[in-house]
Amino acid sequence: MSSLPNCPKCNSEYTYEDGSLFVCPECAHEWALKLETEDNEDNNSIKDANGNILNDGDSVTVIKDLKVKGSSSVIKIGTKVKNIRLVDGDHNIDCKIDGFGAMKLKSEFVKKV
Repeated sequence: MSSLPNCPKCNSEYTYEDGSLFVCPECAHEWALKLETEDNEDNNSIKDANGNILNDGDSVTVIKDLKVKGSSSVIKIGTKVKNIRLVDGDHNIDCKIDGFGAMKLKSEFVKKV
């Protein structure tokens, strides 16, 4: 038997999957299951080293000494970074650090303040 849900509009049992949506052939109603959309939101969120979700404008603290590529200087543990911006990519935090300037950091090396 089919494990697909019945149509929430007309309660038809003849639903089918079309990509990420479910479709009812009788009333042409389309919908997505809420569980799938919640999983997608969790995958897109950026989390710090402790698992807290980061947002634009948050303040974070560096949890490990970080070498600055192309320089002999180091960003010390405990350095506070204010007003971060989240971006796509490997280094997913864009910020400005006092004394260093514009930097990109990985979220796994910071914790939310």
